[in-house]
Amino acid sequence: MRPMFIFLTAKMLGKMNDKAYDAASLVELLHTATLVHDDVVDDAHERRGFFSINALWKNKIAVLVGDYMLSRVLLLSIEKNNVRLLELVARAVREMSEGELLQIEKARKLDITEDIYFEVIRQKTASLIATCCEAGAVAVDREDVAPIMREFGELVGLAFQIKDDIFDYGTAEKIGKPTGLDIREQKMTLPLIHVLNTAPNAIKRELINIVKNKNEDTKSVKRAISLVVEYGGISYAQVRMNELKDRALKLLETIPSSTEKTALIGLVEYTVNREK
Repeated sequence: MRPMFIFLTAKMLGKMNDKAYDAASLVELLHTATLVHDDVVDDAHERRGFFSINALWKNKIAVLVGDYMLSRVLLLSIEKNNVRLLELVARAVREMSEGELLQIEKARKLDITEDIYFEVIRQKTASLIATCCEAGAVAVDREDVAPIMREFGELVGLAFQIKDDIFDYGTAEKIGKPTGLDIREQKMTLPLIHVLNTAPNAIKRELINIVKNKNEDTKSVKRAISLVVEYGGISYAQVRMNELKDRALKLLETIPSSTEKTALIGLVEYTVNREK
């Protein structure tokens, strides 16, 4: 999906060239490297239905594989003299790392406010999609609209992550993966944060107790999911997600109509309407 944001942005603003393909390669290498490292950090043994690298060859090999991919990002940038693209990718690495550290820090006390939540997902998820859209503009020498495309990508990235958070409260059959993982991992996502801010004190205490002390108990996790749904956490998250999507699409209004623009809008709609 990320290379598609690069290609569609580039074609919408100019003519496709080798620099756009280079940008897509850099972003995919970076993204894959972060996934490999994330599995080590999270001690995850599966990635998209397959064994993770650390599950097969332990953490040392996984870290080295991720490092190797990051080195390829550096070398490809230097070989192609794409210093500007390297700047964008390096900034994304910094922000993604800062977001992960902020989430870990706040997860210990379960004191993530809505503002902090948005800062975490802006850095962890939205920063890379923002980089894709900005890189697409830079690749075709449209620095004049690069800041707008970065903001566009950031808003889309925020909506994308909220959609993922909503999935965690859905049905496993529908989305094809287990639900309740965020609660089990004590992650404070938007639906849960909203309910903790608005529900009666008794419900708030029950949810906090489940997340802190009963997050490994399947029955308790299901209870937490039902409470979040019942007290409006999902509906609130959907409203915020659609607000972000609408703000993103509004940024494209000044760009002339084209097949590529229509496709880019369709990709944005997909991020909030996808089923898994």
